[in-house]
Amino acid sequence: MTGNKMSKILIIYATTDGHTRKICERLQQLVEQQGNQVELLQIDGPHPDLTQFDKIVVGGSIRYGKHSKLIYEFVEQNQQLLESKPNAFFSVNVVARKPEKSQPDTNPYLRKFLAQIAWQPKQLAVFGGNLDYPRCGYLDRQMIRLIMWMTKGPTAPDTVVDFTDWDQVEAFGKTIGEMQD
Repeated sequence: MTGNKMSKILIIYATTDGHTRKICERLQQLVEQQGNQVELLQIDGPHPDLTQFDKIVVGGSIRYGKHSKLIYEFVEQNQQLLESKPNAFFSVNVVARKPEKSQPDTNPYLRKFLAQIAWQPKQLAVFGGNLDYPRCGYLDRQMIRLIMWMTKGPTAPDTVVDFTDWDQVEAFGKTIGEMQD
């Protein structure tokens, strides 16, 4: 630790296929290695008293161009509390596989999300998602393949690829641990 007191940190997230959870678990490891206590919480479960946390990180994945409505509801219901603490938001989406769309200020899904909410997170990150066609149902697989075809991504139905820049995740984990009022 770099002289900061240990913080109790909540990482609350929405995931569609589990990849955002995998990123959250890595963030938890990184932040705990800095001497902090981290609680991971999937957004669709019961919420603890949020006032008990020193810092709050919210993360969500994109499916068909949108973050989960549960993310929007959580942010709206807890905006005042979020703003009163060190906080962060990250988005996980396959469009971030492209270098020109892999930063908070260049990712269209993150920009759209921020334009639709009143909360302005103090820290932002965007990570490439995971593409696993064999795990998708038929309709999802066809829809995602069409989107990938239109955006010049992989379309082979047996494609499994992780577009996450894990070095970016590591850097964000450090940022979370160092966030202060």
